[in-house]
Amino acid sequence: MSSHGIKDRVAIVGMGCTRFAEHFDKGLDDLLLDATGAAFASAGVDKAAVDAYWLGTAQSGMSGITLARPLQLEGKPVTRVENYCATGSEALRQAAYAVASGAYDVAMAVGVEKVKDSGYQGLNAFPIPNDGTGRTLTAAAMFSMVAPAYAARYGVPTDELKRVLATIASKNHFNGARNERAQFRKEMSVERICGMPAVAGGLSVFDCAGVADGAAAAIVVRAEDAHRYTDTPLLVKALSFVAGNGSGVGDPDYDYTTFPEVAASAADAYAQAGITDPRRELAMAEVHDCFTPTELVLMEDFGFCERGAAWKEVLDGSFALAGDLPVNPDGGLKSFGHPVGASGLRMLFECWLQLRGEAPEERRISTYGDRSLALTHNLGGYPGEMVSFVGIFGTD
Repeated sequence: MSSHGIKDRVAIVGMGCTRFAEHFDKGLDDLLLDATGAAFASAGVDKAAVDAYWLGTAQSGMSGITLARPLQLEGKPVTRVENYCATGSEALRQAAYAVASGAYDVAMAVGVEKVKDSGYQGLNAFPIPNDGTGRTLTAAAMFSMVAPAYAARYGVPTDELKRVLATIASKNHFNGARNERAQFRKEMSVERICGMPAVAGGLSVFDCAGVADGAAAAIVVRAEDAHRYTDTPLLVKALSFVAGNGSGVGDPDYDYTTFPEVAASAADAYAQAGITDPRRELAMAEVHDCFTPTELVLMEDFGFCERGAAWKEVLDGSFALAGDLPVNPDGGLKSFGHPVGASGLRMLFECWLQLRGEAPEERRISTYGDRSLALTHNLGGYPGEMVSFVGIFGTD
């Protein structure tokens, strides 16, 4: 990878995040005002203090006016960005690089999506013209292919793998039940999830992330200026982004048990941050668990365990709140919900709470106080053709 990184040059000094839910009582503007208002208050600034804004939304608005109108910004640059489900992380990445370059002193990254009362069910891509050869499979169908491929490659019995995936879902619902901002706040047992009927391949509804409305925001400044806003900033250690070329779906050797774009972005992020043993150096990870098989494979792509060992680690509780590397302590996409443009910044918000000791005791990570680094991961697309973002943040 060619990235030199911006380690310790940019700091997050304020954050805000709405509840992710079916907000039939709130519009897009309401969500934007709630998230940005909380971020302004967190950093002790107002909108005039922010030099430039980056807005991430996949399908809830076009152009920077989507943000400038509700905030009533005047004379401010507002850039609207989109990068599939990694849209929120893309907004953060661009705001951070803008500050690191010296172009701006203070920048804000905002992510938002309002889809639940749009007249559509679930997530819908824009009708981009193609040559007629595009797939018609749903996202659930595409990611369902990961499970049987993993079982076949590593010799995991089908029933056993089903229990593994149910354990991932149950873990995330356990965490989400303790999070006031989560969309789904009810614990689900492994046995109950295993009893759910299949809806795509071998996946049930409880193997799939929830679709929600929501917004999140972050204010970034140069690291040397962070003390003006907070005594406990988060420093940007690494920002990595990889866009795949889509060749995996046409490659007969691609076996769906790894996401090359994720592995590449993780390796680049680790190099930027100087991480050599992520399992022991990271305090937590927020990963893109759009479907339970995704989280399973990600544990190996991130080097949290050996290839073919993630299923055993899941059953052993290694990635639970009390495990030695908590994963998705806020409930993940599975329980917290997934408003596309906001998810990447929601992940960062959980790191903000956990590393600063502000997460409630009932869902505080076991590694708090012993490690000071957190990872966020956002992907978009499908197995074999995806984009992947990995960010690493720390308090030291």
